[in-house]
Amino acid sequence: MLEETHRKISVLEERNLELVEEARRVEGEKRFVEGELVRLQKELKRLKAELERLKAPPLIIGQIKDVLADGRVVVKSSTGPDFIVSTSDYVSTELLIAGARVALNKQTLAVMGVLPPSLDPIVIGAEIISKPDTLYDDIGGMEDQILEVREAVEDPLLRPELYKKVGIDPPKGVLLVGPPGTGKTLLAKAVAKQTNATFIRFVGSELVQKYIGEGARLVRELFDLARLKAPSIVFIDEIDSVGAKRLELATSGDREVQRTLMQLLAELDGFNPLGEVKIIGATNRPDILDEALLRPGRFDRIIEIPMPNFESRTAIYKIHSKRMNRDPTVNLEELSAKSEGSTGADIKAICTEAGMFAIRENRDIVTMVDFEKAILKVLDEDEDKGMASGPMFA
Repeated sequence: MLEETHRKISVLEERNLELVEEARRVEGEKRFVEGELVRLQKELKRLKAELERLKAPPLIIGQIKDVLADGRVVVKSSTGPDFIVSTSDYVSTELLIAGARVALNKQTLAVMGVLPPSLDPIVIGAEIISKPDTLYDDIGGMEDQILEVREAVEDPLLRPELYKKVGIDPPKGVLLVGPPGTGKTLLAKAVAKQTNATFIRFVGSELVQKYIGEGARLVRELFDLARLKAPSIVFIDEIDSVGAKRLELATSGDREVQRTLMQLLAELDGFNPLGEVKIIGATNRPDILDEALLRPGRFDRIIEIPMPNFESRTAIYKIHSKRMNRDPTVNLEELSAKSEGSTGADIKAICTEAGMFAIRENRDIVTMVDFEKAILKVLDEDEDKGMASGPMFA
């Protein structure tokens, strides 16, 4: 009897343990289900809010034309006419100024918010985020030109107190003039590397647009971005594409280019001061530029970058060949003498071609013969291009 009782007790204890374990498991499942329920409730709430947001009527973009004394504003909506509307309590009155972009309610046209000023994607993409690696030491034979550029562009940004002490206004910018391949763009890259200013690069042809007023708008937004990012440097390459002389007999396309030029002139010497914005222009055709663009007050310095002389060519050879595995017999002065009339771009091409000749023969050392063959190849090609650029091909 006693044994039977012990057996029942042991069975009951085992059953009790099983029930306790089952209770724990059920309790864990309950907590999991409750957590899942909370998560699903949050997800449902988020989806309802998203659905309400998507069902909300769209806002209309408008522009403030005037602010009235009673707090209401005169807006011009994208639908056309002007309206006198009220503003939301969440909009700061300090932001309500004439010309500001605002979001309007679709039904009441009430001002719901102030939008940031819009800039064309072409203008936004003109800002150089990663600075070039070019240094002043990478430019050979232009010591005087580098000094003038640094005085006109760098010093006003880095040491403006010098001009205040002397009592003069710093130059607004410089115009780099010289044949193709002499290093105008290279000099601008070195300026961008040397200064901590925002560098904005534009090609003159990008300012020429199809529709009336589009080019002028781009110029205005370009300088607005430069003022916003000040201190900044605006580099306009191939400025002759938009700054050519204005003619009386012109097509509709020419007149649009002239409108863009007039906007550029107004920005360079208008009522809005440039402040810490410096301008660098570059062209190889100064003879076709408009006189209004060349006068002092717009481009205060016109820096001519000539064809490199013997000493300059030698310095350029040293720069482009310093990383090359040259034979000790390579005489850079002799190469410079044989490269009469070549530009910096030609010399860089000569060094590249000399290395290619060495690679062709499975050598890792560039000899004097490689450089001589490269000079013949590159300069002969330039002469052929020069023949092709005569009146027939102009």
